[in-house]
Amino acid sequence: MTENIHACCSASRNQVLGKGYIDGCRDNKSVQGLTGEEDLSGMILIPRGTFLMGTDDKEGFPSDGEGPVRNVTVSPFLLDTTAVTNEQFASFIEATNYVTDAERFGWSYVFHSFISEETGKKVTQVASQTPWWWVVEGANWRHPEGPDSHVDERLDHPVIHMSWHDADAYCRWASKRLPTEAEWEYAARGGLIQKRYPWGDELKLGGQHQCNIWQGKFPDKDHASDGYSGTAPVKSYLPNGYGLYNMSGNVWEWCQDWFTPSYRLSAESIDPRGPSSGMARSMRGGSYLCHKSYCNRYRVAARSKNTPDSSSGNIGFRCAADIVL
Repeated sequence: MTENIHACCSASRNQVLGKGYIDGCRDNKSVQGLTGEEDLSGMILIPRGTFLMGTDDKEGFPSDGEGPVRNVTVSPFLLDTTAVTNEQFASFIEATNYVTDAERFGWSYVFHSFISEETGKKVTQVASQTPWWWVVEGANWRHPEGPDSHVDERLDHPVIHMSWHDADAYCRWASKRLPTEAEWEYAARGGLIQKRYPWGDELKLGGQHQCNIWQGKFPDKDHASDGYSGTAPVKSYLPNGYGLYNMSGNVWEWCQDWFTPSYRLSAESIDPRGPSSGMARSMRGGSYLCHKSYCNRYRVAARSKNTPDSSSGNIGFRCAADIVL
């Protein structure tokens, strides 16, 4: 594939606020000392292994740092079988009274076609590089499309409008952490070697959809032939070889690493952790907005990034945990 000239299908908060707001001025004291009961149920042991990380696939984006393909060894760890759900995140909020970045800023990005007519009348700003993302006052994890929406009937869907800060805070409360990019990709492959998706090289198996992505002409019409427009329940579709659900599509998932496209050329070959600092954090997996013609980043080797304070209606996360010997 020729290099994609567009920005990816998520939007950064600084597209509205300007360059001075890269890290959102998060007061780290407000998220320190978050502790809950350790609960490792719903996690799967990912065994130690060496795999071929990255891709030189013609459908890839070399400028994203997807390649070159290299041997990487990953120590055993635990990973959530699904993305964190609205129900799980609600328990965290109830226990801690944590305030998400979307709530602190008072707004988040919502995909234009999901916004009600009434809410749309109040929208005055859109993301500069990705104009299908509208700035909606009052949009957050509880109200995904704005104040006139709610997650009550989506408790088993992935929580969205999550910044990296929010994901990190939840993980620390749960005595977990975010996965590294290497861990995420190793797990997403499910034991397969250099396949394009968690299930193989073909997007469909036997004519059946395997993930929640865009069908139609982006960004105008989603035919939703996979069964979903917007997020899908976290256990939709079949799991991969490790028993993990929705490692492609549905929502972007934050990783622990700072993002740089060139770091992988000199990264460690055993348990790489990414750069020690940066301006954006890595995201993996793609979302329900990804389409081959535009954001073909629902492949397991694909990478994306966003500023740590950014949130939108297609960004969530899942947790990892260390093996305690």
